[in-house]
Amino acid sequence: MSLNDTPVSERVQIGFLGNVNAGKSSLINAVTGQDISVVSEFKGTTTDTVKKTMELHKAGPVVLIDTPGFSDDGEIGSLRMKAARKALDTVNIAVIVTTPHETESNIEPLLKLCNERNIPYITVCNKIDEAKIETTDIRADISVSAAENIRIEELKLLLEEKIILFNERKEERFIISDRLKKNSLVTLVIPIDESAPKGRLILPQQQVIRDILAADSQAVCVKDTELEEFMKNGIGRYSDLVITDSQVFGFVDKIVPKDIPLTSFSILMARYKGFLEMALEGVYHIDNLKDGDRVLISEGCSHHRQCEDIGSVKIPKLLKKYTEKELSIELSNGTYFPEDLAGFDLVIHCGGCMLSEKQILSRMKHIHNSGVKVTNYGTAISYMNGILERAVKILKD
Repeated sequence: MSLNDTPVSERVQIGFLGNVNAGKSSLINAVTGQDISVVSEFKGTTTDTVKKTMELHKAGPVVLIDTPGFSDDGEIGSLRMKAARKALDTVNIAVIVTTPHETESNIEPLLKLCNERNIPYITVCNKIDEAKIETTDIRADISVSAAENIRIEELKLLLEEKIILFNERKEERFIISDRLKKNSLVTLVIPIDESAPKGRLILPQQQVIRDILAADSQAVCVKDTELEEFMKNGIGRYSDLVITDSQVFGFVDKIVPKDIPLTSFSILMARYKGFLEMALEGVYHIDNLKDGDRVLISEGCSHHRQCEDIGSVKIPKLLKKYTEKELSIELSNGTYFPEDLAGFDLVIHCGGCMLSEKQILSRMKHIHNSGVKVTNYGTAISYMNGILERAVKILKD
């Protein structure tokens, strides 16, 4: 990802949904002007979601999601329907695609799902060229032809209007800028070890720096190995806040003077994504874990795990040391997240930087409805290091 790109997780997610052979893939290709989805004359070509990022003139950066068709038979059809329903956990706005050959009842299940989940939608009647008519009367918001590029620009305008309205109604969230005074000095502790990506900063670090600048404040970065000298003899001693990678929380806590607030990228991401309160409530369940209890450690990205990976190595080690219990640790990453959480005693999730706000909150709702406690990386690590109160104080004052 370029530093100039808007992360996928920060873009409005637009899902194209409809029955098999409604022309969703062709419609996305027409809107983007690119062949990104598999298109053929055979029914049910798309069997998984396909995503494409683009910019809409008035609405800005978006993600277009091509979903599998809803109406199909057999085992593969069932998998398509399951994937399409899962896509709704990510979708902010739906484009429900139908054709002149379908009846209103064909899309009623989709309309019901969108209404149940409060997803705003546009209904589009595609393939009007095949019907040899200029308009159709099935109560669609707009009638188009992806194949003949008819009214595609008008559809883009409708999408822009829907996105602008969605953004106006969206609750504003902050990472840390609302807690900073103008000209605050914020020190960012960033380990450069085997797990650090070469040649770039990870997304939470980029986003935090941008948010600090938005508060008319200054961000200075330092490696954990240089922190002690930086705090003693550098400008670090004038810091108004220190933000650290969670994996070195305990080490940094010992170096940073107690009168300087301290928190972590992971805790700030949980706040920004809207699930910090759940993480703070669930972290105390660590004390209730018993021998044989199952703990799910979940990451929203699919990075290559290194030998000292925080999720698969460091947190399990810390859990074992803190609880002195023999726990069953299971891992999930990327878009995969278990549907059945029965039997798990605790979920420890990453900050969710690679997941959209809706996607991470859908996971949190699923965890809550399953009766399982949840916390996140930074919250759990600070708690087990005995510094949770310090780590969240700046967010509570």
